[in-house]
Amino acid sequence: SGKPHSTGSSERIQLSGMYNVRKGKIHLPVNRWTRRQAILCGTCLIVSSVKESQTGKMHVLPLIGGKVEEVKKHQHCLAFSSSGPQSQTYYICFDNFTEYLRWLRQASKVASQRISSVDLSCCSLEHLPANLFYSQDLTHLNLKQNFLRLNPSPSTSRALSELQRFTKLKSLNLSNNNLGDFPLAVCGIPTLTELNVSCNALRSIPAVVGEMHKQTFLLDGNFLQSLPDELEHMHQLSYVSLSFNEFTDIPGVLEKLTAMDKLCMSGNCLDTLNLQVLKRMPHIKHVDLRLNSIRRLEADEIDFLHHVTQLDLRDNKLGELDATVFNNVEVLHCERNQLVTLKISGYFLKALYASCNELVHLDVYPVPNCLAYMDISRNHLESLPEWVCDSRKLEVLDVGHNQIRELPARLFYNSSLRKLLAGHNLLGRLPDRLERTQVEVLDVQHNQLLELPSNLLLKADSLRFLNASANKLEMLPPATLSEETHSILQELYLTNNNLTDKCVPLLTGHPHLKILHMAYNRLQSFPASKMAKLEELEEIDISGNKLKAIPTTIMNCRRMHTVIAHSNCIEVFPEVMQLSEIKCVDLSCNELSEVTLPENLPPKLQELDLTGNPRLALDHKTLELLNNIRCFKIDQPSAGDASGAPAVWSHGYTEASGVKNKLCVAALSANNFCDNREALYGVFDGDRNVEVPYLLQCTMSDILAEELQKTKNEEEYMINTFIVMQRKLGTAGQKLGGSAVLCHIKHDPMDPGGCFTLTSANVGKCQTVLCRNGKPLPLSRCYVMSCEEELKRIKQHKAIITEDGKVNGVTDSTRILGYTFLHPSVVPRPHVQSITLTPQDEFFILGSKGLWDSLSMDEAVEAVRNVPDALAAAKKLCTLAQSYGCNDSISAVVVQLNVTEDSFCCCELNGVPPPSPGIFPQSVNVVIKDRPADALGMPSSSSGMASEISSEISTSEMSSEVGSTASDEPPQVAMNESSPAYPGEQRCMLHPVCLSNSFQRQLSSATFSSAFSDNGLDSDDEEPIEGVFTNGSRVEVEVDIHCSRAKDKQLLQVPVEASDEGIVISANEDEPGLPRKAEYSATGTIGRRRGNGSVAPHERSHNLIEVATDAPLRKTGGYFAAPAQPDPDDQFIIPPELEEEVKEIMKQHQEQQQQQQQQQRQYPMDHLADYYDTPL
Repeated sequence: SGKPHSTGSSERIQLSGMYNVRKGKIHLPVNRWTRRQAILCGTCLIVSSVKESQTGKMHVLPLIGGKVEEVKKHQHCLAFSSSGPQSQTYYICFDNFTEYLRWLRQASKVASQRISSVDLSCCSLEHLPANLFYSQDLTHLNLKQNFLRLNPSPSTSRALSELQRFTKLKSLNLSNNNLGDFPLAVCGIPTLTELNVSCNALRSIPAVVGEMHKQTFLLDGNFLQSLPDELEHMHQLSYVSLSFNEFTDIPGVLEKLTAMDKLCMSGNCLDTLNLQVLKRMPHIKHVDLRLNSIRRLEADEIDFLHHVTQLDLRDNKLGELDATVFNNVEVLHCERNQLVTLKISGYFLKALYASCNELVHLDVYPVPNCLAYMDISRNHLESLPEWVCDSRKLEVLDVGHNQIRELPARLFYNSSLRKLLAGHNLLGRLPDRLERTQVEVLDVQHNQLLELPSNLLLKADSLRFLNASANKLEMLPPATLSEETHSILQELYLTNNNLTDKCVPLLTGHPHLKILHMAYNRLQSFPASKMAKLEELEEIDISGNKLKAIPTTIMNCRRMHTVIAHSNCIEVFPEVMQLSEIKCVDLSCNELSEVTLPENLPPKLQELDLTGNPRLALDHKTLELLNNIRCFKIDQPSAGDASGAPAVWSHGYTEASGVKNKLCVAALSANNFCDNREALYGVFDGDRNVEVPYLLQCTMSDILAEELQKTKNEEEYMINTFIVMQRKLGTAGQKLGGSAVLCHIKHDPMDPGGCFTLTSANVGKCQTVLCRNGKPLPLSRCYVMSCEEELKRIKQHKAIITEDGKVNGVTDSTRILGYTFLHPSVVPRPHVQSITLTPQDEFFILGSKGLWDSLSMDEAVEAVRNVPDALAAAKKLCTLAQSYGCNDSISAVVVQLNVTEDSFCCCELNGVPPPSPGIFPQSVNVVIKDRPADALGMPSSSSGMASEISSEISTSEMSSEVGSTASDEPPQVAMNESSPAYPGEQRCMLHPVCLSNSFQRQLSSATFSSAFSDNGLDSDDEEPIEGVFTNGSRVEVEVDIHCSRAKDKQLLQVPVEASDEGIVISANEDEPGLPRKAEYSATGTIGRRRGNGSVAPHERSHNLIEVATDAPLRKTGGYFAAPAQPDPDDQFIIPPELEEEVKEIMKQHQEQQQQQQQQQRQYPMDHLADYYDTPL
């Protein structure tokens, strides 16, 4: 019993209603008639336990094999009974004869059914359920992936021995139960023809199995080393699978199983293939010996093996292979070996798979006239064998990733050739004069082509797909010599060439063009008249050029759904919003200033990216309209945002959906993770699953933050983060999984003199690469079947690796998050690598599987090394991957580094952490101006915060609560040349000596309210100043907070200002002449925390608002200041007659400070610095 999921809306509901229901025997007075909800759902009768309600507990009565009978004592009454020894009965009285008849007919059909197939896989069963035996008519039973035992406890549990009760059972699956011993009970089922006992840790097979009449016997993933001789009596046995056991030789008993035609022994321990054994097995046609350790073939006195037609030797250790002995072979697999030479008989050869070897010579004799498919990619071939051109039935030829310099012209004359993949070679040219060729797909990307044959597009009438990206093309060949064209070209990829505007008119010769990629060329314009003729265009990518506009005639392309034009100079928003089919628009990294939209957005629009347009200003109405888009991206200006170039790191990221428009990737970026001195970046890939990447994105940063509190060891906290994430995925009921890579930048607080450390951890195929001195430095590792140690571990756990290289047919990664049902074969333990960042480190890239499948790490680093903007760099990587053939979802994060000597700490700070790396825009500075000699001196305060103030500033400007901390001017620090540095103290540029009139910078953010204005602005500038953001009466100012080493007995220097009304002195400052002592915190962060997250010391003179008040700065075009009315509570007005006296006092203070500095040089003190840490 139990409530079914959403019974009210279930599609399986056949009948339902409110009727009088009674349970049990009808003549017993105990049970009474009650009004209940009754539902006929699927094969069950469901009755609610609450009167006239569908809530609460629901009683479920299985009807298959049961009875539906008429009750004559009551009008319109039916009795519903389940089958089995513990059957139950429900009586239902219907309101009228029509409903009675309808229920009788439907329920009778259900009850008359007989169950023939039951699937109880992955149900965590420890014993057979009792209701399984209600029907004796089972023919197929699946008990895979449970915890069944031969003799369960308690003894009342139903053991596997009771399976003999199923006298009609034909197929039984007991795989993945870890039984340990063979279940002898199955031998007593006479009708059994198919038995699967894979992955049960079996070490032997009993001789009694020879008495069975099975046709299929699956023994994969056990510890078998031999088979009983009694197996020869199973004359009907046609399929025996012995993969992933521990056989060192082919069992001799298989020679007598003449009904077999396939030898399945992949993943065993064979190191030599004895062809004499295969000769004694003439019934075997298909030999599967992949994933062994075969190094050689023994062919003593063997002429030919005529019976073998398919030979699979993938993933072995063969250095050379002479397969001419298999003279009738039709399909040969020898991928991922170490082959240098390969000899094959070509009499009947139809398909050859020899990729991922070291081939320099390939000999096939005679010419394979039946060969239709050949894959010899990723080898060391320098030329194409001559016999390839003579193979008359060759349809698909893949010679990519070799060292081929020239393709023979005869190859294109082959009338059967349909697909030619020759990318990633050294081709300098293609055959000049081509006659009629039937090639439909031509891929010549990543070569050294300067031009394409002049008559390529004229003669290739069948060409539908052409990819010539990553070459050196400057021009395209014409498609026609007249107005009429016969071109059927639909996809054209020309990204990363040197094409100019001259090639654009030639595109009109392809009227059926649907996909056009011309990114990263030298285009400056796209004529409107040419765009108008590409009416069937659906997708266009013209990113990375110098286009200033997209022609308005793009509206003629009625089928257009994707427009990608980032990284150009586009100033006017194109008319793409008028296209009814438009789904994705990417105009990031341009020079847009406004967006013009129709009244109603296109109904299918899903993504609009406008990031990286610094001049773009959107009004409230436009923003409100655009926010209805599922994925709308725009720069978010805010105080402390990392959109500008930070001092040490800045990032940009992009995501692109793959097939079926599903975004199965996610990115994580936290420039100020935990505190301002750390950063965290991540990329997550769910393959074709949407939920897993989102879960990882939302959860992993919090988990890592918690683990950082427990341990500081790089490898330990990263490993724990992935393990905890694995547990959370299981708790969430997520059975699928995904790849992940995390990069954490941190500074060890226990080693303040140290540098920043980058720690990378990854599982699956998401990876990280660091660019150091212009060269790629991989920080990740892919754990797949090609890893020797991973393959060994997988074999130890007896997992099944299918022919597509996936564990149990699920995933090709052996270390990945999720997929808990594949444990312990698939584990979440990441590869962790830590590295200290140096000034030679330029940037690092995080990418998903789709990125690294299309670009090598060397190519990725080289592609974005000269791209100054991180966002534009990430966009470029994504565009290149898509143009190079990636159809999966892609995510790329580029983090640019500026680890100069300023942030490469090498000094001793006596326990005080160095300043923050600076995650805020560098344009927000505090400027200290040089003072003329006759001006009133302005000594610095003990914190080094107060600066010299120009006497031109008025009293009203000085009295502002906001002051000015934002300026476009570069920082100018007025150094007192008379104040020498502290002798004998080695300091790095990150922590220079604090001089009397200088300070050290650390950016922060102070938030406070203006008492005089609703917007806190009082300036001649029409535009707000960068660094200051307002919202009503709330004003946010980016304030420089400075770190210096505290010196003994530094005196407070009172900031004063000459004006018409006298000298203005802040009332919140300590009285002059009184020495102060710094208050230190145990953690090195001094002072109390403010409401906005900033930290300030307990001293009143270090108040952030006062500092902002005391340092207004001049900006070109006028001063930026808060309201001009002074607050009498905040400052005193010094009468002019006392001005001279105050000047004298200040002069004495300067002399005292100089004396103190001289004393400090003689007796340096190891006091902690006044340090501020103000994360957002």
